[in-house]
Amino acid sequence: MKAYNLSRHHSFYAVGLSYKKADALLRGKFSLDVPAIDRVSLEAKKIGVDGLLIISTCNRTELYGFAQHPYELIKLLCDETKGSVEEFQQVSYVYKNQEAIDHLFKVGTGLDSQILGDFEITSQIKQSFFRSKKLALTNHFIERLCNAVLQASKRIKNETELSTGATSVAFAAVKYILDNVDQVSDKNILLFGTGKIGRNTCENLVKHTANSHITLINRTKEKADKIAGKFNLNVQPYGQLQSEIRKCDILMVATGAQLPTVSKALLHTKKPLLILDLSVPKNVDDNVTDLDNVTLLHLDQLSQMTDETLERRKTFIPKAEKIISEVKADFQKWLETRKFAPVISALKDKLKEIKSEELDFQSKKLADFNEQQAEIISDRIIQKITKQFANHLRDPNVDTEDSLEWIQQVFHLEIQSK
Repeated sequence: MKAYNLSRHHSFYAVGLSYKKADALLRGKFSLDVPAIDRVSLEAKKIGVDGLLIISTCNRTELYGFAQHPYELIKLLCDETKGSVEEFQQVSYVYKNQEAIDHLFKVGTGLDSQILGDFEITSQIKQSFFRSKKLALTNHFIERLCNAVLQASKRIKNETELSTGATSVAFAAVKYILDNVDQVSDKNILLFGTGKIGRNTCENLVKHTANSHITLINRTKEKADKIAGKFNLNVQPYGQLQSEIRKCDILMVATGAQLPTVSKALLHTKKPLLILDLSVPKNVDDNVTDLDNVTLLHLDQLSQMTDETLERRKTFIPKAEKIISEVKADFQKWLETRKFAPVISALKDKLKEIKSEELDFQSKKLADFNEQQAEIISDRIIQKITKQFANHLRDPNVDTEDSLEWIQQVFHLEIQSK
């Protein structure tokens, strides 16, 4: 991808890490909550980063933006998180220009998700874009690219079965319970944390377990009350967490804390306890496994479990990739248009200048000169001429660079750089 009149002296980069090379512990070091994302964004504005999109989920943390060098983006992330540059470089990836565009398409359409076809990432992209827009960190390129990725994602959902069947991190946890816990409908289940993953987990529990012994706890009780009302579940205040853990057979943790919220010190139960940690960073301390009666699984372990639903999804990858190629082709056409738009604009201004001089000359020379009609006719001629040039530049068989240079030389155009 060459210069597309999008950002002066900058290239478009994607820097990040994901579940593919970084385990949950390391991903936790580089995770960003909303306040941290805002701090990174504001710092990016200070150093002149032109356009920025930040995605931080349980599976990945990524920064997409225009910069002189990718290290600018990497340093922004490392300065705000607990991870070091050295740790980041061991597991990270850096994509530039076209490769960065391709990567965002894969991420946003579920092809790069930890569980294939998990489209939770689309809402993250939307939220990230609106957050950047609010902070004046978007540009035409970022907006158009996000819209293209979301369009591809929507088409894949509607035109393929890549996301059919219940397969997500939340469902993987419930499926593990169904496959490994006897008489699950009689077990006491405690769900701690009612954020997005917690809500999805709760819905899957109700739908698939036929269990009426589900209790919700959240630091903000009102959020738990709202979900409990929808499913007619029990809610307990945060202060009752320890006593409720003592009663439960299965503890599911989906909190968004930066440090573990559940540790060995909190557990005082003699009966078998299954703990499923769906959080990044990990919100259950590994020391709970010091207790003989406790079994702990993290979402990375749950996400590795495949079934026939996932195998079936794989058959729709070629069709999904075809849709991505179609949407991406439209995006590339827009990029090409952006590439020569300044020249066409300058050409139009030059022709208007010539028009103005000629009409002024003719108005003085001809007694019956009709300036209004001359304006209309000359404007239509200018429109047709510039359209012809634009169509020529869009022709895939044309060397656009040479043509742009030729037009600028012939008409002595001065292009205003952004």
